Amino acid sequence: MSPMTITEKILARAAGLERIAPGDNIWVNADVLLTHDICGPGTIGVFQREFGEHAPVWDSGKIVIIPDHYIFTADEKSRRNVDILRAFVREQKIPHYYDAGTPAYRGVCHVALPDEGHVRPGEVIFGTDSHTCTHGAFGAFATGIGNTDAGFVMGAGKLLLKVPPTHRFTLNGVKPPYVAAKDIILRIIGDIGVDGANYAAMEFRGAAIDGLNMDERMTICNMAVEAGAKNGIIEPDDRTIAHVSARTSAPFEPIRGDPDTPIASQWTADAATLEPCVAEPHLPSNYAPARARAHIRLDRAYIGSCTGGKLTDFIMAASILNGRRVAIDTFLVPATTRVARALLTETLEGRPLLEIFMAAGCRKVAPPSCAACLGGPEDTFGRTVGREVVISTTNRNFIGRMGSKDASIYLASPLTAAASAITGRITDPREFM
Repeated sequence: MSPMTITEKILARAAGLERIAPGDNIWVNADVLLTHDICGPGTIGVFQREFGEHAPVWDSGKIVIIPDHYIFTADEKSRRNVDILRAFVREQKIPHYYDAGTPAYRGVCHVALPDEGHVRPGEVIFGTDSHTCTHGAFGAFATGIGNTDAGFVMGAGKLLLKVPPTHRFTLNGVKPPYVAAKDIILRIIGDIGVDGANYAAMEFRGAAIDGLNMDERMTICNMAVEAGAKNGIIEPDDRTIAHVSARTSAPFEPIRGDPDTPIASQWTADAATLEPCVAEPHLPSNYAPARARAHIRLDRAYIGSCTGGKLTDFIMAASILNGRRVAIDTFLVPATTRVARALLTETLEGRPLLEIFMAAGCRKVAPPSCAACLGGPEDTFGRTVGREVVISTTNRNFIGRMGSKDASIYLASPLTAAASAITGRITDPREFM
């Protein structure tokens, strides 16, 4: 049998085929369908239109619904969206619904999904959100789809896909402590552009990737879509298996690619050559070393989102802010309720993380959600106003992305964001390390 990449092997198994190749159109069975309050109502509408208003979903146990985007708001349309989800969940008896305002609530879907054991190596995950590719960090094929496709999956449990080619990104050596996963993926996107991996699988490997914890691997796969990728993926290892096994008793079978499989392209770098960076407005590909942008004055710092609101992200930020004070408004948004609790219990040099942030002057902490990462209604926590210049750990810096169309967003790692919050200008974190 001809060799295949990990992405090809996962898709072949999900299609019941022994052999597939890039460009093949195949029917792929879904293991998980994820949706949330932004796209859920539209997905439900398509499903009911095509399968019947009261038709049963294909498998209620494989659908996960997590409201997380516009939930802490008085906006009527946003609240209506959540009401639609609640009614559908009741009718379909969907067990995996993490409702806002209840003890079941968990936070941002891309971090909550693996936390709750819904992400397993070798499986296929479809989600109505472009950053569903986050879950490739666990050795799964995970990709974002539109409401129409999701409505079909909701009823049929499968989707017609074209097999993507694989672009391989190998990071050798040992990552310096001042370089975070965000710096790695911003460097890659800066090199290849926002269209450098259009409809391709971005496969990340190498000693430096192997050395990353799961939070950091999620950051890298999360932003694969910012290069146009169909999915991002990292082959599962012992760290992956241990992480997943601690969160689910469901059986799973890890898949690994064949080493001699033909691929579309190869990008290789030595981790020791990387440095802290930012992505300048208004594209994630606008790479610049942080040290080269020290003249950029800032109005606020924002640490949060599925990309930058995980526990590891807050530990990094706290390591910089410990014993120091911020000079600008600094907004903190834990990705999930688990992370929010950990801010109280996780310590650094004997001090709880939240205590470090409060002492540093970061007095604005939101309940776990997407908050201002996608702009949101006017009462959304952290939403930009006017011509603000912001350094943010989020994943996109498009015009209007965080609210105001006049705001300028610089993407950065939690280390760089925290260092910049102290000085009020873009700052290489090595100044404080």
